[in-house]
Amino acid sequence: MIPMLFLSFLLPTALASMYSDPHCAGGRSAIVHLFEWTWSDIAKECERFLGPYGYCGVQISPPSENKVITNPRRPWWERYQPVSYKLQTRSGSEQDLRDMVSRCNNAGVRIYADVVINHMTGVGGTGQGTGGSSYDANSLQFPGVPFGPTDFNDGSNCHSGDMTIHNYNNAEEVRNCRLVGLLDLKAGKDYVRGKIAEYLNHLVDIGVTGFRVDAAKHMWPGDLSAIFGRVKDVHAGGKPFVYQEVIDMGGEAIKADQYLGTGRITNFIFGIKLAQVFRKQNALKYLSNWGSAWGMWKSGDSLVFIDNHDNQRGHGGGGGVLTHSEPRAYKLATAFMLAHPYGFPRVMSSYNFGSSDQGPPQNGDMSTKSVTINGMSCGNGWTCEHRWRQMYNMVAFRNIAGYSGLSNWWAGSDYQIAFSRGNKAFIAFNLEGYDLSKTLNTGLPSGSYCDVISGNLENGSCTGKTINVDGSGHASIHIGSSDQDPMVAIHVGAKKGSEGKRVG
Repeated sequence: MIPMLFLSFLLPTALASMYSDPHCAGGRSAIVHLFEWTWSDIAKECERFLGPYGYCGVQISPPSENKVITNPRRPWWERYQPVSYKLQTRSGSEQDLRDMVSRCNNAGVRIYADVVINHMTGVGGTGQGTGGSSYDANSLQFPGVPFGPTDFNDGSNCHSGDMTIHNYNNAEEVRNCRLVGLLDLKAGKDYVRGKIAEYLNHLVDIGVTGFRVDAAKHMWPGDLSAIFGRVKDVHAGGKPFVYQEVIDMGGEAIKADQYLGTGRITNFIFGIKLAQVFRKQNALKYLSNWGSAWGMWKSGDSLVFIDNHDNQRGHGGGGGVLTHSEPRAYKLATAFMLAHPYGFPRVMSSYNFGSSDQGPPQNGDMSTKSVTINGMSCGNGWTCEHRWRQMYNMVAFRNIAGYSGLSNWWAGSDYQIAFSRGNKAFIAFNLEGYDLSKTLNTGLPSGSYCDVISGNLENGSCTGKTINVDGSGHASIHIGSSDQDPMVAIHVGAKKGSEGKRVG
């Protein structure tokens, strides 16, 4: 099986907030961040890959007009300096965005926009944004919205002296002062709330299903609640899916759970802890109680990821995460994320970079290069981790596992584990310096299954390993310590003879 089998069940929702439902099409349960892709390339990817391979949705880069920065040469972070809420960026025009959202929705793939609503550009300077709107950051004039000086926080509510955040143990300073010199909007003001809600409603009208809220930690929860209270229901029905960037590693005044009234929070602890495990700095066997017992939030409150566009560059929560630059450990950690039922997972799709500022692959005129497809991989400097077999097959694994619980946990040593997801799917890992050879309970019906890590089920045969499950659900599992990917994963959708059948 390469394309996902269309499932005959809908995943139930038992969510903490009215904004916590991602509105996935039936049976889908993971999203991908196509960082800095153009709208036209995303549209093509929804139709040719993401839809057929079972991805629920795409997080897109900020769609609002931003400041143009040429020194350094069009860095990635220029997208996080809004000039207006016009939908014109280097990813494309509003028409391009509309076309992409429509085509992706038709392919069963939802679109979640990264929205920058805490601030505008950095302080100082004048110019025109990517949509031609003028701005004067010296006098706090952004006529493209329009915002003026009274729409920004000032010395009456920011008391840091230079208006910049210095003390993260002072919640008022974190929320009322300027994050790295970015002009902080006065989101407690009704007019400002209205303009932000107008922007979000415009995206909903286009067909966007939800939002990643950038720098949510720097906004008051009450302001976010007031803003989202003005946002329309989405085309899929109900409130938009909202997940908020709240970096809470413990030890600061602001806590992530303060934001659970307006959606999920981005769980930064998740990737840091899994990096330690899959780098063998903490035992794999300790993942037996993975989840809230590790000091994390409830599963329905968390959006989880191994890395993101910030921390893979050492920003936003710091370094220490696994990235595509360590492919063996990265694939293992991502496979665990997708196999385990905790949280709502997001897969990262990156581009190659040599410095922390470097923008997406660029043409000579500094426009963004298209993503070229070479079989199952990408060219033109795009990494496309979401197209790695070990990633897309584990997305299918998660979809097929559905809401089946974790069972048949086994730990053979510090760095050998296995578990099943009910009677739907089974996975085993071996990070020891010696081979794993063991008969384990997979929980699956008897039959021959294709290991979806080493290959696929194609034309009735396995292109990788075959795992034979007996009548009691047991199978002989062998994972060499020197295997390229020291894990095996099987599920009922990749059982010989299952092709073309509906699952569930």
